[in-house]
Amino acid sequence: MNQALLDKIESEQFRKEPAVFAVGDSVRVHTKVVEGDKERIQIFSGVVIGRRGHGLNEMFTVRRISYGEGVERVDVNSEHRRTTIKVMLRTDTFAQTIGLANVQRPAGSCAW
Repeated sequence: MNQALLDKIESEQFRKEPAVFAVGDSVRVHTKVVEGDKERIQIFSGVVIGRRGHGLNEMFTVRRISYGEGVERVDVNSEHRRTTIKVMLRTDTFAQTIGLANVQRPAGSCAW
């Protein structure tokens, strides 16, 4: 299909206020979770380590350390279950990458 036609169809599905963040920023991702008939907001905070794609297919990866283990979460930027993304700290990408690379790992653990 024609790319212009696809872009026109996708433009109707975009969020009204897009999230503005970059790789290296510390963010809090608020996601709506439905469990049975109950609904709650789950917050995942960490460092954005990657963004890829464009348009409705844009994805980002957030990483955090929880109880000594690295946890990564991949989200679609246009996902309707996600309510907000709050940028807690903006950092220089190079400095943040160096900071993540120098994390002390336990002996015998595999590198990224």
